[in-house]
Amino acid sequence: MADLGFTHVFRPGSHPGAPTLLLLHGTGADEYDLLELGQVLVPGAALLSPRGRVDENGANRWFRRLREGVFDVDDVIARAAELADFVRAATAAYGLDPAATAAVGFSNGANMAAATLLLHPGLLRRAALFAVAAPLQGRPIRPVDLSDVSVFVGAGVADTVTPIDQARLLADQLRECSATVQMHEHPGGHGLPPEVLNRARQWFAGAVS
Repeated sequence: MADLGFTHVFRPGSHPGAPTLLLLHGTGADEYDLLELGQVLVPGAALLSPRGRVDENGANRWFRRLREGVFDVDDVIARAAELADFVRAATAAYGLDPAATAAVGFSNGANMAAATLLLHPGLLRRAALFAVAAPLQGRPIRPVDLSDVSVFVGAGVADTVTPIDQARLLADQLRECSATVQMHEHPGGHGLPPEVLNRARQWFAGAVS
């Protein structure tokens, strides 16, 4: 299998009309980490799961950071462009519907998905973002039309890695671009508790019905 610019796993869908889930792992994980999550969220969906190409002391990431919680925004922008190119190439290579790609990301992967939504409108139609932060720290958000985009955000109010204010800021930024955002705040920390997973499954079921 050609890597199309990224080491990745592709699993064809088994349900006609189901979306392709672009699975974006968190720091230190790899292209296998979210496959089971994708199967649970949308049974029968095609799964496209690349590996982040940034190495941080042996941990896979999607973009560089200057220190904990401080992103290299120039690198975020460059890496989002690389990911967008990969998605387009994979869509063509695997014969996927370009209008049916939804991102699922956790932590660093959710941040990358959010950056891709804001910087490459039209590429993703839906996104489920867990433990996410606003990725373009300190940069003005370019006005783009995301009126056909739906986003689910799951965030923990006790998250010490990604403060809840970051998820709220991202939700506001997406809404300012006319995206439809469903935000679910949970009392936990930097994780994906069962209640949030169930809410996201229900959200996807409504989005694809």
